[in-house]
Amino acid sequence: MLTFAQTGRSAPARRKNTDRVTDFDEIYKPLEMQKLHEQSERCAQCGVPFCQSGCPLDNNIPDWMNLAAAGQERDAWDLSAATNTLPEICGRICPQDKLCEGVCVPGQAGFGAVTIGAIETALSERAWDEGWITPIKPKQELEHSVAIVGSGPAGLAAAAMLREAGFQVEVFERADRPGGLLTYGIPSFKLEKDIVLRRTDWLDQSGVHFHLNCEVGADVQLADLRSKHGAVLLAGGVYEARRLNTPGAGEDMVVPALEYLIGANRLGFGDTVEAFSQGRLNARDKQIVVIGGGDTAMDCVRTAVRQGASKVTCLYRRNETNMPGSRQELENAREEGVEFLWLATPKAIHGKNVVPNKIKAVRMQLGAPQADGRAQPEEMPGSAFEVRADMVIAALGFSPEDLPSKFAAPDLETTKWGTLSVGRKGYETSLARVYAAGDCVRGASLVVWAIREGRDAAAQIIHNTIAKELAA
Repeated sequence: MLTFAQTGRSAPARRKNTDRVTDFDEIYKPLEMQKLHEQSERCAQCGVPFCQSGCPLDNNIPDWMNLAAAGQERDAWDLSAATNTLPEICGRICPQDKLCEGVCVPGQAGFGAVTIGAIETALSERAWDEGWITPIKPKQELEHSVAIVGSGPAGLAAAAMLREAGFQVEVFERADRPGGLLTYGIPSFKLEKDIVLRRTDWLDQSGVHFHLNCEVGADVQLADLRSKHGAVLLAGGVYEARRLNTPGAGEDMVVPALEYLIGANRLGFGDTVEAFSQGRLNARDKQIVVIGGGDTAMDCVRTAVRQGASKVTCLYRRNETNMPGSRQELENAREEGVEFLWLATPKAIHGKNVVPNKIKAVRMQLGAPQADGRAQPEEMPGSAFEVRADMVIAALGFSPEDLPSKFAAPDLETTKWGTLSVGRKGYETSLARVYAAGDCVRGASLVVWAIREGRDAAAQIIHNTIAKELAA
């Protein structure tokens, strides 16, 4: 239990930055089995496992670390998968530095946090390689059916739990491939797409029926799903980009982050992307400025580097300490040549024929803390300056769509933020037998939270259905 004091933290090796910026392959090399055992032994087996409480899924991390250290990878995997439907995805893209590893006791003591995410990924890949992951075969097939709207992490997690209970599950996805933002929103250098499609294929083999290119509210109506299925789970994300409210920041002059990332991911699939061919989404030989400081902004700057931009700059109104994105992603971006302009905000965008050529900006300073504890940025008088920009990408966050209008369901209640309103102790909306989970309830958040809510919503659907059956 004191191995962490003798054995240092050893994270998976990253590919050389000069190599990795030439392609969209994942940048981390796999953790070898010897390293998996060695690094698992660094777990202190704390009496109070802060790593577990720091994980939204409440993963039983110390116990599967102990099993992995003893060479019992199959048992470690089974315990890991008991609370997480998508461990190979969380291991790759969770901001462990802010969650489990951020509160790891050896890390807090100065010895370096246990590499929880890398170990989780290595165990998952071992499970796939060894054939430990097989299609779901429920003990009993039930007549109860559930329609899930959206095939992102919340929808996938719910679909798996419902199938395990024997429910018939149909998933409605408006895109041409399943996976939601896992497929089209996250760059391949963080999450290669065969990893996502391997999971959706597994669900397909488990009896989940995917309806692709099928948008609820257009191709099929929510009312029809409610009449056909015993329950409906709304598990869509938030896709409405927050606009940059400065002169010149029109739709043609500024590229929304999600449009840019979806285009890049489609190119990775070999799809034809007209806006890329025409130059709008192509960063090659351009000076790119990305506005924002979250993980989406980091995804954009690193994508632009790989597309061959001549220069990539991230413009953020707060300082590095107050940026919301992962520090690991910041480090990766810096290694890849991205420049950061902290404490700066755009005031106007200039260009010709809807093509930008410069940004007029001002310096900022941090004032008093806001309600969320973060300092309020304030303009510094007389600090105006200019930044060359051939392409401007806005990564300012996302807002919910107007789902009551889209679904022709005026009785579907929303919060003051536009997210779907659910019960205080559950996930049922104001419409009977209609549940909601993930970003459409929480707002733009982490994949791991979407998985947690998808699983919890599925558990509530199962409980309510069976309770109703017993009452009858």
